[in-house]
Amino acid sequence: MIICRCEEVSYKELENTAARYKCSARELKLRTRAGMGYCGGRSCRNIVDQIAAAANEPNPTCVSLKYQPPIRPVSFKNLGGEDQ
Repeated sequence: MIICRCEEVSYKELENTAARYKCSARELKLRTRAGMGYCGGRSCRNIVDQIAAAANEPNPTCVSLKYQPPIRPVSFKNLGGEDQ
């Protein structure tokens, strides 16, 4: 099952990487590129956090993944292609 659609990272790949390296969510993101696509982690961030937390002991110093806003906002008028 694909978790990160932007980078095509599967659930199995995330689980295997988290178990092998005992990594935090941030390190899991860097190792697999999950959450680094066009959406900036909006669709997969929570699952990546959960997989990393399940593979490791709780660590209060770990920083969770952040949302990455688009480079510049796009209006619905521009997406629709209609000139007004």
